[in-house]
Amino acid sequence: MAALTLRIFPYGALGGRRGLVLVERSLMVYRHTWIIIVSGFFEPLFYLLAVGVGIGKLVPSISFHGQVIDYTAFVAPAMLASSAMNGAIYDSTFNVFWKLKYAKIYEGILATPLGPGDVAVGEIVWSLGRGVIYSAAFLVVCAAMGLVHSFAALLALPFAVLEGLAFAACGMAATTFMRSWQDFEWVTLVLLPLFLFSATFYPLSTYPGALAHVVRWTPLYQAVDVQRALLLGGLHPGLLADCGYLAAMGLIGGAVAVRRLARLLLH
Repeated sequence: MAALTLRIFPYGALGGRRGLVLVERSLMVYRHTWIIIVSGFFEPLFYLLAVGVGIGKLVPSISFHGQVIDYTAFVAPAMLASSAMNGAIYDSTFNVFWKLKYAKIYEGILATPLGPGDVAVGEIVWSLGRGVIYSAAFLVVCAAMGLVHSFAALLALPFAVLEGLAFAACGMAATTFMRSWQDFEWVTLVLLPLFLFSATFYPLSTYPGALAHVVRWTPLYQAVDVQRALLLGGLHPGLLADCGYLAAMGLIGGAVAVRRLARLLLH
């Protein structure tokens, strides 16, 4: 019957609007383990202090869209983008995998009127929310350190929602293909190069020609490019392409996550 239902109705029609129930559940769970969420904020902050402030003393000023800025100000938007990525990815991978494979929480949820679409929407919204929380806290730190140079920084937080959606949806989609905890080594294998080489610590112009083209198409680079323009100034039409890239990433990742959850839980 479940297989027949999936053939007749589109996956998106199985639900999604009631996914906020999953967000409410996560709020209740993390109310007692809030330290887990808070701890994830400190990694990019420590990188900012160690690399931006520490090594920044040894690095000359950087030219960005015709203005000379400190190295710390150059690194800060990248750490902001990394905060949103980390919050979204870690919650939509490790936590979702545990609920799916071990706690069997989703099987119990599907015994209620909620469907795979609701599960996917709820978990993705919660994951991107965690990324936005990290971004908001980091934006306050940047403002306190005098690293915000443009009023366009007011759009940094709304953009973090889009970035969180992209990484949360793709993270959840990838998790549905994982069979054991060892598979999460692939998550680290992807995230670490993204974090180090998406123009986070060096301008794109410092990379060799072929490598620069590869970096330009990485998902975190799109987020870094936008956040850097918002915090430091220098808005340009190309930022719309960055936003479109992340929006498409979120839509595709979400569609794959819904289909995979339906196949795993209903077949």
